[in-house]
Amino acid sequence: MFTTRPEIAGTFGVAASTHWIGSQVAMAVLERGGNAFDAAAAAGFVLQVAEPHLNGPGGDVPIILHDARTSRQHVICGQGISPRRATIGHFQSLGLDLVPATGHLPLVVPGSFDAWCVLVRDWGTWELSDVLSFAIGYARNGVHVVPNLTAAIESVRELFLEHWAMSAEVFLPGGEVPGVASLFARPALADTWERLLRESNSAANREARIDAARRAWSQGFVADAIDRFVTKTPVMDVSGTTHVGLLDGQDCAEWAATIEDPLRYDYAGATVLKCGPWSQGPVFLQQLALLAELDVGSVDPMSSEFTHLVTECAKLAYADREAYYGDPRFANVPMETLLSRSYNAQRAQRVGDKASMELRPGTIEGFVARIDVREAPGEGATAGAGEPTLAKLPLPSLAGAGEPTLAKLGVKRGDTCHIDVIDRWGNVVSATPSGGWLQSSPVIPGLGFGLSTRGQMFSLTQGHPNALAPRKRPRTTLTPSMALKEGRAWMAFGTPGGEQQDQWSLTFFLRMVHHGLNIQEAIDMPSFHSEHWPSSFWPRTSSPGKLVLEGRYSDVVLNELAARGHLVEKGGDWSEGRLSAARVESGGRMFAGANPRGMQGYAVGR
Repeated sequence: MFTTRPEIAGTFGVAASTHWIGSQVAMAVLERGGNAFDAAAAAGFVLQVAEPHLNGPGGDVPIILHDARTSRQHVICGQGISPRRATIGHFQSLGLDLVPATGHLPLVVPGSFDAWCVLVRDWGTWELSDVLSFAIGYARNGVHVVPNLTAAIESVRELFLEHWAMSAEVFLPGGEVPGVASLFARPALADTWERLLRESNSAANREARIDAARRAWSQGFVADAIDRFVTKTPVMDVSGTTHVGLLDGQDCAEWAATIEDPLRYDYAGATVLKCGPWSQGPVFLQQLALLAELDVGSVDPMSSEFTHLVTECAKLAYADREAYYGDPRFANVPMETLLSRSYNAQRAQRVGDKASMELRPGTIEGFVARIDVREAPGEGATAGAGEPTLAKLPLPSLAGAGEPTLAKLGVKRGDTCHIDVIDRWGNVVSATPSGGWLQSSPVIPGLGFGLSTRGQMFSLTQGHPNALAPRKRPRTTLTPSMALKEGRAWMAFGTPGGEQQDQWSLTFFLRMVHHGLNIQEAIDMPSFHSEHWPSSFWPRTSSPGKLVLEGRYSDVVLNELAARGHLVEKGGDWSEGRLSAARVESGGRMFAGANPRGMQGYAVGR
């Protein structure tokens, strides 16, 4: 069914990423004396050049880190907030019942630059100029184009030429889509980074220089350029009309990346760490809490029974995500209850022999479960008997709701990157950069990059915990992972994939802790995902009962799942996930692995 392959091993350091350049840059930093925090940031900036269809300088990044000096773990939240003028009433006045996926209306404060700077300032050792030198070099001189970048630019070529001229200037040099393996440079982006460094060079010390660069971004020329363009230039978006944006310089100036404690859950001898309910991260922990009641560890990981149990628990956990998760500064999220043994013992009883077609959030005293359900064509979702009522909402009225038509308007969905680094001192980083996709918002003149459209993930339903409000974090899908063993850092892992991130990562983790697989074996094993609950992305539709298996699953497994009532589809042989991971054992030896799917993942160790 799958090929057994060894992990990359090392004692000096290891790095794994969804792009080979990220891993190579991280290792180059480690070899030059930098630590894991310097290395992760350098790799993160380079990925903004190498994979602009997956992340960008104006995007988002959540980071989980382990500091070997203090043996403590922290989350850096690089998820920017909504503009202070963003209200449900404003969108209703425009005749919208969803935040569009593209253009200026869904923009949030760009968060990744500040988050990477905070990581380097508080835990790194390098100057920001050294950390950025790799990315500046690639932006100035060019990086080899991967096939998916060419395809992404081609998919929005018409949009750029007809409506987003500023993006055409950057991504259609000479009016042409960059060819696969050609060198693609971003001189305007290189200029932006170099100006940030020039404006910070006169500060007295390393930390002050990093803070000066942050101010030049959030309160200086970067924020000024964002303000001038976004608030004064109507641009075409997926609604089929043009809009100016709400994000301005004051919004940028009033936000900074925050440092938080991670959520924790003990499972099978490991402690798993995730970001808070402003992300979908707790849904990973909820799935573990449910599966602990069902003894999934005793089940063959390639069997239909394993797939059924994991899928049915995912349906329950993601229903709770839809009903209860949101920025905890604005919403009271019952996290303690959602992770409690009593709650999950009761919820696990909902898992039967047959596939559920219902969306069933749990009932929690003092809370109202609110879920917006938009049915995909030919599909429907129902509320479970005795469960909270789910509001069924119509799909947006847009002619030709198929993917090709939507891609013409720029709704070709961006994806994500992931980076894991462990250094010789035992520092560990897990980061999932995303947003600022080239296909989702136009390039800001003079800066060379666009901004995050993560605001599309807000609900416009009053009273929902993820409802749009000024200066609020949207409930992002970005969700890095870390695990401890006996209180020490053990493994960093993650994947791109939107709703699938905490499905693929979960299956990978279960196969390691229960079945003794190494990182590469667990990554290579065939995987699966469900699309049962509403997507976080525009137009927020769901496909109840849909279960997608990787092509290497046997027809026997497929038929057994279909007999249980799952609506099973098969994808390609190597189509599920883009995981990467790195771990360190008690003797100090390190291991890493990366995904062969997509032909870009890479792990390196020394």
